[in-house]
Amino acid sequence: MNKPQSFFHLHLISDATGETLLAAGRAASAQYKDARAIEHIYPLIRTEKQVAKVFEDIEEEPGIILYTVVDQKLARSIDERCAAMGLPCVSVLEPVLAVFQSYLGTPAGRRVGAQHVLDAEYFRRIDALNFTMEHDDGQLPANMDDADIVLIGISRTSKTPTSIYLANRGIKTANIPIVLGVPLPESLVEAKKPLIVGLIATAERISHVRQNRVLGNSAAFVPTDYVDRAAINEELAYARQLCTRHGWPMIDVSRRSIEETAAAIVALRGKTR
Repeated sequence: MNKPQSFFHLHLISDATGETLLAAGRAASAQYKDARAIEHIYPLIRTEKQVAKVFEDIEEEPGIILYTVVDQKLARSIDERCAAMGLPCVSVLEPVLAVFQSYLGTPAGRRVGAQHVLDAEYFRRIDALNFTMEHDDGQLPANMDDADIVLIGISRTSKTPTSIYLANRGIKTANIPIVLGVPLPESLVEAKKPLIVGLIATAERISHVRQNRVLGNSAAFVPTDYVDRAAINEELAYARQLCTRHGWPMIDVSRRSIEETAAAIVALRGKTR
């Protein structure tokens, strides 16, 4: 018998965007299937006055506190306030910095938001995002060789969100839909530079996702075929045939998150370089 789900408050205090904390908090929370975190995110906390305001909120809804604050005076203030309130409190970044300091033999620079500087890597990611948005869903197929990765697949195989996730890592990603009986662009078939990956899934999963989609109203659109599992199996067979013919690897996204699919693609990219 399943236990009833309980809820707890998770307070995330960051002197930057809070992305690191959010990832760490969710990774830990995911291990507790019967408890769900109510997340409270406090980004850009850099003064004692801001910390005081945060703890006014925490006093109203006490829970677990995670923080990433490089200013040691502020970090001590957070620790002391948590101790006074009897609440669990963890500095997520400090143990990692201690390992780096021990190995490198020098203390950290303690720069707030150091991972978000406007450097060459940042502008590479922006360039990749622009490219990916311009090449979404088969747009601008003529210059496929400018892509790092091209994702192909039938409708509702997570091509667009996976492309955007990869682009945010600085990888120029285009995606092209596979439509039953319609040949792929010649520019894709002839492309030499990009890694081309086919995304597939079970007919059951695709049918479920399509049923939850707002359907179009064009005269040529046939909703029954769109969600019919037999028709979807035909589409998938055609997609597999295309990938097999051209020697393109395939990834089944049925039980993968966007992040897991992207990680599998990046691993493939490393093997083919």
